[in-house]
Amino acid sequence: MLNKQRFAVILLSLLALVPPYAIARSSAMQAAQEGGAEDERIHQETVNRELEAFRAAQLSLRQAIGIAEKLHSGSRTADISFDGASGSPVYRVKTVQHDRLWEHAIDAKTGNTIGTEAVSHLNDLNPDDRNNIIALRTVRQELSDAVVIAEQVASGRAIGGSLMDDNGKLSFVIVVVSGGSDLKQVVLEPPQASGPEASRRHGSR
Repeated sequence: MLNKQRFAVILLSLLALVPPYAIARSSAMQAAQEGGAEDERIHQETVNRELEAFRAAQLSLRQAIGIAEKLHSGSRTADISFDGASGSPVYRVKTVQHDRLWEHAIDAKTGNTIGTEAVSHLNDLNPDDRNNIIALRTVRQELSDAVVIAEQVASGRAIGGSLMDDNGKLSFVIVVVSGGSDLKQVVLEPPQASGPEASRRHGSR
């Protein structure tokens, strides 16, 4: 509990310095790019459909995290996003443990897993994904903790989130739907652990 309190204090003080409400798009929303009136119209329609599907979802992002982590005891969530473009809206969740990464699709209405899980070894990942997983080992808080704070700060429901490693600076980036249609990006800095994992991570750069 003490660590969570410390986490909240650090994050709220950081939010006073960094503009927390930047427009952000989930992975499904990034399909439509700017480039003229027609592209803008298509983009807006894509966003509207995504948000409509998200508003109808009975499962919260935090619940999807809990379901995915229970599939492999001791695993932690590194990335999660809502995908309303498929036939049945799902949360796409990446969980990690040791040198393995699992990818799951969790039905946003029933909480059931859809399809077969994909599993990758750390060595098979691209450098960015590999660095993010290694970085997660040095973070003492969970993505679900960051989601709680982001939802409180932005007064909404989280639609996606991940741990980002930007040249050694770690941040939880959470996208929140506020007011039904506004997308707000909240950037939170978690406390990091000291010890062998932290030393190996910094030494590997």
